[in-house]
Formats: sequence, structure tokens, C-alpha cells
Amino acid sequence: MSEKFYIDTSIWIDLYEDRKGYHQEPLGDFALRLFSMIKTKEHKLIITDILINELEGYYSQEEINGMMKPFEAIIKKVISTTEQRQKARQIAQRRNLPPGDVLHAILAHDHQLILVTRDNDFRKLTDICEHFKPEDLI
Repeated sequence: MSEKFYIDTSIWIDLYEDRKGYHQEPLGDFALRLFSMIKTKEHKLIITDILINELEGYYSQEEINGMMKPFEAIIKKVISTTEQRQKARQIAQRRNLPPGDVLHAILAHDHQLILVTRDNDFRKLTDICEHFKPEDLI
């Protein structure tokens, strides 16, 4: 059965920029290995409107399209609903978290996605959605 992965913005950036961590961890390599595993096993890669919106803060539409092109056969797009966005804002305000991170967690929960992120804010959202680092899955 095909699993569905929701990759957070920071992991896409790790892949695209081949970033290293604070202690020279090969973040780009971890991301590449995860994306390769997802593609090889023909799992689904979920992209959302909020993910694209966040990536647009760093890259042009042309760069984003290029980033996603190798995975177009396994990509499925999900659009957040008004209700999900409202719920995310409410939870974010109560927990003092970025609304975008809360929305990622809600989308992952609602669509039964495997959320992959490095963002520490998600530790405060484990009641909504479990999350993993790329190296946890490869």
C-alpha cells in the first residue's frame, strides 16, 4: 500500500540547497535519501497550498516548479479548507505557535499523512499529529 508523505518547507529547502546542520549534519543528503526512497517505492508526495505559499517566500515559481518536477508522477495536491485555517489560527494563538505550522499538523492529521519536519514547534503539536525527521525514515 502506498504511503502519503507531507514534507515540511524546511526539508524541501534542505534538499534544494543541500544544507548542513549546526554540527555539519548532512541535512541535504538526508532529504535526498528520503525523497529518493519515496519515489522509488512509488509512495505519494503531498503538497499543499500552505507549503507552496511558504516556498514562495524563498524561491521563484520557476524554481519551485523545478524543485518538484522530478516528483510530479507521485505528487498529489491538497488545499486547506477555511475551517482548517480557522482552527489553525485558534490553536496557534492558544499555544503561541506559528499558524502555518499548526495548519501543516492539521492537514497531516486530516489526510492521514506522514509529516516530515525538523521544526521544533511541532513538538507542541504531537496531540494533533506525529512527526518525523528524514533520518528517522530512511
